[in-house]
Amino acid sequence: MTANKTLLLCSCDRTQSLNPEALQAAAAADQVFSVDQLCVGEMNKAVEHLGGDSEVLIACGQQAALFERLGEEIQAETGRSASLSTIDIRDRAGWSSSNADPRRLNAKQAALLAASRLPSPMAPAKTIQSDGVCCIVGPTDQAIRMAGLVQDELGVTCVVSDSGPIHLPSDQYDVAKGQLRSAYGALGNFKLEFEQLQTLNPAGRGALGFGEVKATARSECDVFIDLRGGAPAFPSHEKRNGYFWADPAKSGELERIALTARERVGEFEKTVYFNLEESLCAHSRANKPGCTRCLDVCPTEAIFSFGDSVQIDSDICAGCGSCAAVCPTSAVTMNETPFEAITKAVDVLARTYREHAQESPRLVFHTMGVGGDAITELARFGDGLADDLIPLGIEHVDRIGHAEIMAAFGAGFAEVLILADTDTDREALASEVALSQAMLHGAHHSSSRVRIIGVDELSAEGENTARVSEPVLLVGGRRDITRVTLAAMSDTIEEPIQLPAGAPYGAIEIDSDKCTLCLACVSLCPTGALNDHPDRPEVQFTENACVQCGVCESTCPETAINLVPQLNLSKEALSPRALHGEDPFECISCGRPFGVASTINRIVEKLENQHWMYKNSDNVQLIKMCDDCRVKAQFHGDNSPMAAGQRPKVRTSDDYLDS
Repeated sequence: MTANKTLLLCSCDRTQSLNPEALQAAAAADQVFSVDQLCVGEMNKAVEHLGGDSEVLIACGQQAALFERLGEEIQAETGRSASLSTIDIRDRAGWSSSNADPRRLNAKQAALLAASRLPSPMAPAKTIQSDGVCCIVGPTDQAIRMAGLVQDELGVTCVVSDSGPIHLPSDQYDVAKGQLRSAYGALGNFKLEFEQLQTLNPAGRGALGFGEVKATARSECDVFIDLRGGAPAFPSHEKRNGYFWADPAKSGELERIALTARERVGEFEKTVYFNLEESLCAHSRANKPGCTRCLDVCPTEAIFSFGDSVQIDSDICAGCGSCAAVCPTSAVTMNETPFEAITKAVDVLARTYREHAQESPRLVFHTMGVGGDAITELARFGDGLADDLIPLGIEHVDRIGHAEIMAAFGAGFAEVLILADTDTDREALASEVALSQAMLHGAHHSSSRVRIIGVDELSAEGENTARVSEPVLLVGGRRDITRVTLAAMSDTIEEPIQLPAGAPYGAIEIDSDKCTLCLACVSLCPTGALNDHPDRPEVQFTENACVQCGVCESTCPETAINLVPQLNLSKEALSPRALHGEDPFECISCGRPFGVASTINRIVEKLENQHWMYKNSDNVQLIKMCDDCRVKAQFHGDNSPMAAGQRPKVRTSDDYLDS
């Protein structure tokens, strides 16, 4: 009977040690074969199994393309081929320093193989149509030269920024003169606005001229080439699909841009990286500003305000995931590498390593592109990753927030490192790392257990102190896992953990001298952290539900509310508690409680004998009555101007028959 899954291992010319039995179990393979040169001298072993019916997992990332081509050739010759997948365990685990512990290396290899069995999330895609309409903006000489490079594939309009010479008009592209004022959009849907625009007049003899000046003009295009030489039209311009900015400091920029821009014609699939649940968004309520965390961190400005929630332009979104990392309510989640997928991955990696090495590993998040290449380079020409450091590659490290970091600690990792590719990545990660460090410090752990690193720190040994003895169950949302992990990491925390300003956890303070108990804050709280009391004027607060959005603070007409960023791990944070309350005022007529006693007394004090309507009058008594009694007093009082006399007695049919 043919095996369902075959694992092929290669020692890469005996440069790494392997434990075939342990790796077979980790990969859940039915059979395992280990060779020394799978891509050269012993390729026949790969051919043998790729020509079968079983699923084949080859533990080699460097020659993945070779084995894929081999499978395609076998499919073409025999009409059948095994299902192939590959994984790198050499650069990420097998190759390390000469004094590395083989037990740790084998444990790390097993962890990587076990994690490879997890399903990969599938992100939906949308279709973008580009008809090849191209706008080139910049100096005349460069714009005309670029137009000549792309005119065969793109429909070009040049908007030149100077009065440079145009020798002859061309029927291959249009020319205008003006200054770019603003730009918005992405591939297939750019919207440009110009000022002082003049179109070229190609008619006549002699020097060419431009037409009438238009103060402002708008245009749309599919491809936008920016040759102005100044600042790019968009932040993080390299992530803006369809936009090409020429760096004036580099040579050959026009040719490089033209080579790529010419291909931006036709239908393209654009990944929809995110999912937005507007009902969970705490951005605003009733035009009162609240949370702006995603707006503050989005590098491409794809997020914008839209009433009580935000909206995200899927054409512009580059999928970095910074918004999901900082969203306190999980209104924004990622379709690609969602939080649940990361928690499952860190759980499997840590658990498998601990089972084999009997100790806690360390984790490093890195990008699968630049970061993965750096790890490969370090493995071949340096000491490689430290033997207890497990790498986890994702599309963007911006995706990592404090909840992902805490999930890794909850899974049992001793340290969580993040390999930043650029200074921009470091800036994007800084606030979430600082928040995680504050949490660790408050839980009596070293804040250095989480940090942003460079490639030179990947080989360094880590700390073996203050490690989580037993992993926690990683179930629930971001806030749940954060809370459970910190509670498990700390023996006793008597006081709330103080957090940096802007943290999504905390309490609120109410100034009792200012608060009138109008309950406007309660009515607009987007998470239900604030509630009223059913029987008396009182503001109740559930701290665990508060995300520090600030809607209550901006809503309060008396400026009586203050936000306090902190994380309270006690059970009291899970239940409502009174922040401010007073006894209700009792109606002087019927005794029914209504309003707030202090407010009614304050109104009476300000109006009695002070306002003409309340001098030498019983009108002040109306203030002390409930709604029903006040109406009765207005219409049925002896001295009331609205008195309508005695209400007639109700007569029935019997009354009429008896009369």
